[in-house]
Amino acid sequence: MTAPKHFLDLHKLDAQTLHAILALGSDIKSGRKSVSLAGKTLALIFEKPSTRTRVSFEVGMMQLGGNVVVMDDNGSQLGRGETVADTARVLSRYVDAIMIRTDDPAKLDELARHATVPVINGLTDDSHPCQLMADVMTYEEHRGSIRGKKVAWVGDGNNMAASFVHAAGRFGFSLALATPEELALDGAVLRWAESEGVDVTVTRDADVACAGADLVVTDTWVSMGDKDSDRRHALLKPYQVDARRMTLANADAVFMHCLPAHRDEEVTADVIDGPQSVIWDEAENRLHAQKGILAWCMG
Repeated sequence: MTAPKHFLDLHKLDAQTLHAILALGSDIKSGRKSVSLAGKTLALIFEKPSTRTRVSFEVGMMQLGGNVVVMDDNGSQLGRGETVADTARVLSRYVDAIMIRTDDPAKLDELARHATVPVINGLTDDSHPCQLMADVMTYEEHRGSIRGKKVAWVGDGNNMAASFVHAAGRFGFSLALATPEELALDGAVLRWAESEGVDVTVTRDADVACAGADLVVTDTWVSMGDKDSDRRHALLKPYQVDARRMTLANADAVFMHCLPAHRDEEVTADVIDGPQSVIWDEAENRLHAQKGILAWCMG
């Protein structure tokens, strides 16, 4: 039996494969290529709620001619004590691929170990690779190849920051990470970057990170499950992306945010709603990048 083509994390796939997936997504978006997943069914497992992930995967699968089954803790035995391994074995008899959005990355890995169909990482507390595929697609639509460009990540050293490190390694851009020391990125991710020779700079100064950047990215200060809202706001207030900070970036720099956003917290309204912001294209490209992922996994 051929091993299923899982989409678990960017650093678990080679650059050639990731570029091919993005090219496929772009070709489907533009109409240059037609892909049919008619007769295929995708199971969507949500242990964390979502707007963009759910809608983009549902619509994407349906536009490719396939079917979708949506499961959450209230609608499956997974939330009632059935093991992830048993869920993987059963679903593999029913569907052609599984997307999971969960807190614990160990659940994703266990699902992939026991499934005989492709498993897609829709988000874990450690990473968000589907979002990065959309981000790279969006940057390259607006500014050409991201290789050799400088990306500034400003804010929390969270799962998105980790996936940006992985993306820097696979797509060849440099990354400046500006995070408070108390919310620094997991050291294991930085050790991976060092072992791979990825161009990553860590700073506590958001101005330093933004200087000369081609892309400036931030995220919400308080994510689902975070219980220390006041502390996070205090730590991250100096990392707000505002108009002054954007002037430190290159004149043609673009701004991204994976959404949902809180205007005048992590980013000021004049930036997120301004001419350098490409957030709506970025949100739309979740649909197109994931079509490429679905077609690669099941095609």
